[in-house]
Amino acid sequence: MPDSRPQPPPSSSGQTDPAALLLCGARLTDGRTVDVRLGGGRIEAVGTAGSLATDAVGARVDLAGYLLLPAPVEPHAHGDTALSADGAGPVSCGAPEVQRRATEAALLQLGHGATALRAHVHVSDVQGLDALRAVLQAQRSLHGLTELSAVAMPRVLTGAAGADGVAMLRDALKMGAAVVGGCPDADPDPTGYVETVLELAAEQGCPVDLHTDGDDPARLARLAAMAGGLRPGVTLGPCGGLRRLPAEVVARLADQLAAAGVTVVCLPQGGCGGADRSGTAPVRLLRSAGVRVAAGSGALRDVSNPVGRGDPLEAAYLLASRYGLRPEDAYDAVSAAARAALGLPEVRVEAGFPAELLAVRGDRLAGALSLAYSRIVVHQGRVVARTSAVREYCNSAAAVALDLPRQGRGEPS
Repeated sequence: MPDSRPQPPPSSSGQTDPAALLLCGARLTDGRTVDVRLGGGRIEAVGTAGSLATDAVGARVDLAGYLLLPAPVEPHAHGDTALSADGAGPVSCGAPEVQRRATEAALLQLGHGATALRAHVHVSDVQGLDALRAVLQAQRSLHGLTELSAVAMPRVLTGAAGADGVAMLRDALKMGAAVVGGCPDADPDPTGYVETVLELAAEQGCPVDLHTDGDDPARLARLAAMAGGLRPGVTLGPCGGLRRLPAEVVARLADQLAAAGVTVVCLPQGGCGGADRSGTAPVRLLRSAGVRVAAGSGALRDVSNPVGRGDPLEAAYLLASRYGLRPEDAYDAVSAAARAALGLPEVRVEAGFPAELLAVRGDRLAGALSLAYSRIVVHQGRVVARTSAVREYCNSAAAVALDLPRQGRGEPS
């Protein structure tokens, strides 16, 4: 009987890559301990621990004591306002300052493990395209470290002011924005706003990623009906207002979103901008209806959330601890589902797949989500970030007698 499961992309020719990397003794979520050889930006081989040790490789990383996972990505960031909470007065929209903040925020999230992120950037008659230009400059400077894509967010697209918004949105796409976005809830004609966005996206062949609270059932149903069939796809978030609607209404809307192929990106760490921060979308109900649910971080230390961490593993932790998802499903929301929302290829720890990986100190996924201190991040087959945490205790007879573990013991060199 033919195997109908998704097949990995073709692997490399087998010739030794001078930039190859061997990850030794990593633990996988299925309990196996393996060696993983990387080359050409892909996973070349996965074998039992020690089986690849004789291969000629350029470098080795000892991952004993680490859990190896597909790297998470960040599907909902705000590069133009990130890290602005501590500033005095209004947030600076000057290009140099926005570029600095966007770059620092992307590197911070890369250190957490996110090897790709989607940044929503405001374009309007007030700041023009300066913020977008700065984020795109940050994108270029981060090449090879992380993949940053920009969503253009116009303020108004209907009425007398709408023509200027549409013209600016077209200019944003020509400049390099990869996604059409915005907040229809803030437009005087939300349905007209969505229609304009979807028409332009279809014309340009680009994805759509819209901010909506989702608390108006009729409006959300119309959006789902209009979005159905659009390729390469429509994403909505954070949709926290769905939680305030009656369960039977949400169930009906979930069926409509699933039928339209719409992805919902929830923000378990809190909303962003004008979005309600009191709760997140009903992820279990949406998932049970067949809606692809990804999770993002949203605000990263801006006025909406001055303590936002921008950590995908914290988002997964909250989905598991607060909203009842299994650890595996919670991590899927920040990895596989989030990658699909961004149009990125699937990642598995198997030969032939992209070498986008995160090693976290621990041997079980639940423990890694709980205490994910030490992390090693691999992007395009090379280590691009390390975070090493060392926990020490004062001398204790109990600690000696029980041989309690220390977080920093056996850190890879």
